[in-house]
Parts: sequence; C-alpha cells; structure tokens
Amino acid sequence: MKFTEGLSDSRGIVHWIVATAIASLATFALVSLHANSTTAGMVFLALVVWAATQAGFTLSLYIAAFCALSFDYFFLPPYRTLRLAGAQQWVDMLTFAASSLVVSRVAERARRQTLQAEQRRTDVERLYELSQELILYEDAEVLIRDLPRLIDRIFSLDGVVLYVAERDQFYASTSELPMSIQASLRAMTQGSNPTLAIPGDLTARPLMLGMRPVGAIAWRPDELTREVSTAVSAQVATVIARSVAIEASARAEAAREGERLRTALTDSLTHELRTPLTSIRAAATTLLEAGDLDEAGRRDMVSIIDEEAARLDSLIGDAVEMAEIDAHAVQVHLAPQHPSALLDQAVEESRKTLSAHRVTIAPQAPGEPDQPAQPVWFDPHLLDRVLRHLLENAAAYTPPGSRVTLSSRRTGDRLEFCVEDDGPGIDTSDLPLIFEKFYRGKRRKTTAKGSGMGLAIVRAILAAHGGGIEASSVAGRGAKFRFWVPLIEKEPGIKG
Repeated sequence: MKFTEGLSDSRGIVHWIVATAIASLATFALVSLHANSTTAGMVFLALVVWAATQAGFTLSLYIAAFCALSFDYFFLPPYRTLRLAGAQQWVDMLTFAASSLVVSRVAERARRQTLQAEQRRTDVERLYELSQELILYEDAEVLIRDLPRLIDRIFSLDGVVLYVAERDQFYASTSELPMSIQASLRAMTQGSNPTLAIPGDLTARPLMLGMRPVGAIAWRPDELTREVSTAVSAQVATVIARSVAIEASARAEAAREGERLRTALTDSLTHELRTPLTSIRAAATTLLEAGDLDEAGRRDMVSIIDEEAARLDSLIGDAVEMAEIDAHAVQVHLAPQHPSALLDQAVEESRKTLSAHRVTIAPQAPGEPDQPAQPVWFDPHLLDRVLRHLLENAAAYTPPGSRVTLSSRRTGDRLEFCVEDDGPGIDTSDLPLIFEKFYRGKRRKTTAKGSGMGLAIVRAILAAHGGGIEASSVAGRGAKFRFWVPLIEKEPGIKG
C-alpha cells in the first residue's frame, strides 16, 4: 500500500517536470521561429489541453499560468515585459486565459469520464472472470475455501477474509487472522456492528441473502467501488447459500439412505430368518404328527432341521457381524503367523461347506518364487473370517465338482490372498455392486441362499485391517477375489 502511494507521488512529480519542460521547449521554439501571437496562443492552448488530459485539472492550471506568462512576455507588446500596452493586448490575454480555463475544464471532464469508463470496463471483466471461476467448481466446500484467494487474485487486493455464519468458520487469503477481526465480522453478521471499517485496515460488508445475513466479507485496500463490492458480495452470498443448501440436502439424503438401509436390513433379515424357521417348523410338525413315518423319512426331517438350523445360525452370525462393523467395534489384534497356516485353517473350518468341491491350496500364487518361511504379522481371526466368507460364497455360487483354489504371496508392502473358482463367473453388470449390503446378483437371487451381507462384511473387515479387496471374472471361466493387508514382517513397535 505505501509502495503504491509512493509510486503514485513519483509519477505526479514526473508529470509536472515533463509538462514544464515541454512548455519551455514550445516557448523557445515559437520565439526562435518568430511566431505571431495567434500561432503562439494556439500552441499554448494545445499544451493546456494535453496537460488536462494527461494529469488533471491542477496541472493544466499550472501550464495555463505558465503559458499565459510566456504569451504575455514574448508575444504581446511591449515585448520582453509583463505589461500590456493597450486594450487589444488585454483582450488577447483575457481571451487566452478564458479559453485555457474552459478547455482545461472540458478536457479534465473528458479525461475523468474516460478513466471511469475504463474502470467500469475493468470491473466488468473482473466480475465476469470471477463468475467464470465460480462455475468451474463442482465441490461447494472447496469453492468456499478458495473464494478469498480467488477474489484477492482477480481484484488485485492485499487480503480477503470470508466469514460463513452457518458454519461459524473463517476463510482467508492470508495465513494470519487476528481474533479482533473475527470478532468484528461475527458482530457485523449478527447486526451489532454496522460499521464497515474493522481492524487491520480492512473494509467489510455483510453478506445478505434477502433479509437474512449469511456471513461477512472484508478486504484491503479499500479500492473496490460500491457497485463492484455489492456485486461481489451478492455472488459470494449466493455461493454460501448454495453450499448450505447442498449440505442440508446431503444430510437429508444421508438420513433417507440410513432409513432405507435399516428398512432393507429389517426386511431382508425378516425374510431370511422366516425361511429356515418355516422349514424347521414344518419338519418338526411332520415328526410330531406323522405316526406312520418310517426311519428314512425321520432321518430326512432331522436332516432338514439340522441344515436349516445351521443356516439360521449363519444368518444371525452375519447380522451380528454387520452390527459390530456398523458400530465401528472391529478391533485388529496382530499376531505372527504363516499365511499358509491361515489357508489350511480356513479350508478345514469350511470343509463341510466345500465337501462337493475340489479345493487346492497354494501357499504362493502360481508362477511366484518360493516365499520366505518366517511368519508375518496380521490378525488371523479377522482374515479367517474373510476367507470363510469367500469360501462360502464360492460354494454357494458354483456347481458341485467345481475347483476352488487358494493362494497367498508377499508383494511389495502387501500380503495378498486369492480365492479363485472355475464356476460360471459373475455377470459384468453385477461386478460393481457385489460388495454392497444385501446385493446377491440378478441371476442368483433365486438360486443362492444367504443374506447378501457376506461380501459387504469382507470389505469392511479388510478396511479395518488397512487393506482392500477386488473381484474379477470372465463369463463361463469363474471368478477371482484378491484381497490384501499391509505386509508387516517385524513385530510392531520394534525398530530395525
């Protein structure tokens, strides 16, 4: 700010020196050429107009006085004196003075109008640039955060501060924001501080949306015109209102989505729980009421009860597991173990489920070199849950006799596992959705039993472990699930 003022003063002094030099040279040239009074008057008048258009009315008056003295001294008799010899000379001198005054005023007015038009053009261009920048943003939160820097850059300011009342947050183009400025902007938004001047040489305006204040904005230096500051404030207020509306809509949508998920969970569990219960009840009723039932029939009813009870237990387990995940109660407990031992344990626990399938275990992925024998650190309980879910999924969606292959490998900073089958595969339209809650695939809804929560549970467990999962499939050639967790080869907390 001080540098700009000093530069402006320096330019003013240069204008006065240059004007004096030009007037002196013009006088010298006119005298050397023995110009008459009419020619001299016209040249001096042109100098007055030039001074008025270049530097304003004050300098033009100075040049007018300088030229009037030169005109009297060199071109009106008696020459080389400041006296006027007669009425004609007085008329010439007064005519020149009046003409200089009128021309100075007209030229100054034209200059001022030109500067105002140029300023308006610049303001319109800057406002247009600001509106174009605002359109480019898709994220309202990022836009509000960047607004002070945008306004600062576009309007060549030294600092912009934005206060959003809905969030009670401040955003500034500079890193420092004194508490006094924050208090002043809050007070302005609340209507208890109507002044536009606040600490830090800032000029402030409340941001109004209709009659409701949504915040305040302040800037320095005070170089924006009233029209520009009003337009900028209106644009910023609109951006804030849009952001608040988007947030409110997002919260409402999240609430609706939560309610939808709760309803879907209730409906799904109700349906899934009633199905095995109905089978159990029908089998039990048959055993109780059918007195002539032979031994083979009784074994069939008992088998149905056992199978459906196991299914019921699995559904309840999935529901409890999902509730634990939704409550963020999943805890990761690292322990040293060999990945191959984890694969063996998962297959053994799922032996009954996979009794009709051919299971192959490869400690490392096909084509990979032998891996070191030392154990790695992971949560065996969580990863065992992941593997069992994937194996149950493979058993449910592949025909008897299908091959299921498990493998593991250490690659980079990851410990990777793979569960692959040679079944019918996953439909391309289903792949992006299979990890969503309750989704079971369009072609599997009537053929596969389950709650549709297994893969959602898998993804959530791996996220808690710091890992992830992805699925791939080729129609008619099976599906492949690859998941990973961070590779930790030393006990956590021990350096070296």
